[in-house]
This record gives sequence, structure tokens and C-alpha cells, in this order.
Amino acid sequence: MSPTPTPSQLLHAFLDTTVNSIIPLTAKGVASGCKVFGAAILDKETLKPIQVATNDETVSPLLHGEINCIQQFYSLPSDQRPLAKDTIFFATHEPCSLCLSGITWGGFDNHYYLFTYEETRDTFAIPYDIDILEQVFRVPSLSSSETPTDLTSRPLYNKSNKFWTALSVNDLVASLVEGEEKDQLEKRVKEVKKMYDGLSETYQNGKGEKGIPLA
Repeated sequence: MSPTPTPSQLLHAFLDTTVNSIIPLTAKGVASGCKVFGAAILDKETLKPIQVATNDETVSPLLHGEINCIQQFYSLPSDQRPLAKDTIFFATHEPCSLCLSGITWGGFDNHYYLFTYEETRDTFAIPYDIDILEQVFRVPSLSSSETPTDLTSRPLYNKSNKFWTALSVNDLVASLVEGEEKDQLEKRVKEVKKMYDGLSETYQNGKGEKGIPLA
């Protein structure tokens, strides 16, 4: 059995993959009217990307970055495709309800993400991840003792469950020992996030022109 990657190794792999593979694809996607979301599936042992994809909603509103990545992963010849449980799933943005389901049905036992739901809403002006989970899935308990405050304070989803465990890049950074390496990685995370500013602006300036339902 291969050794479990350290938080530091995961962070370097995720940031390298984002800069070298996901962002170039995203730049092409947002230029055509797609959102800024991307994903990658990495080999658990080598941490090298096996499949990388971004949002393709101008073709279909269901082709979110994560779904697109899963579809392309399962289109690989079976003799070239590892089992999902032998991979690491990385998303640039915390997966929405559709993508959480796709990750689950795809057999992945983990996923990591760079931007949180709150960042997606506040920084990218895309509120639908939170909206859908709140409006569709946050069902009041049958218990009469649950108050509206109890309901709104409930987590949007279970980040550690029988299918997978989810962690943010911020969680990984927070787990590092204080010191030079942690400082350097914190700085690099901020630099990579900053690279999305222009991509977001391109998307915002052109959204609504391609007939995407939730633009």
C-alpha cells in the first residue's frame, strides 16, 4: 500500500495542477461563456493528474467542471484508468449538489477544493451552490422542537460520511506546523486564488449571453 500523501504534498500537487492545467482550460472556457469551475483527478500514489476538465455549460448546463472531469475519466480505456478509490479528486470550487452526487456515484472516496461556497458566492457572484442546498435539501426535521435558527445553523452537507471525506485547501494549510513551509504555502494559495480574478471578470462580463439557466 502506498504511503498517504502529506498535506504539504497535496497542496503542492493541487496548486501545480491548478496553475499548469486547470487555469489554461478555464481561460478558454470563460471566453466562450462558461463558468470558472474546474476539476482534476490525480493518482493517489504519484499525485500526477490523470484527467483535468473545466465547466462546459454552453454545451449542457449539466457539464459542470467536476461532472465533465468524471465523464472524461470514465471515457478512458479501462486498462488506462485506475479505480476511483485509487485517485484523489480535486475541485477548484467546493462542489455543488450535482457534483457531490457525481463524486459519490463515481466511486471517489475523497474530494478537496480550493474555494469555499462562501467564496464562490461573494468573490465570484455565483450563489447557486448554497441556494440549491438551502432551498432543495435543507428539509426541516420532523421534530417539532427544531427552530428556524436550528435549521439555518445546520451544515449544508456532511463532509465526512460513508462515501467520502471532503477537505478544503484552507483545511490542509491549517493542519501544517507553524513555520516557513506553512507561510510559503499560505502565500502561494493566495497567489493562485488571485489568478482567478481576471477569469471571473471575463465570465461576469459575458454571462447571460449563452442561455445557461443559472448564469
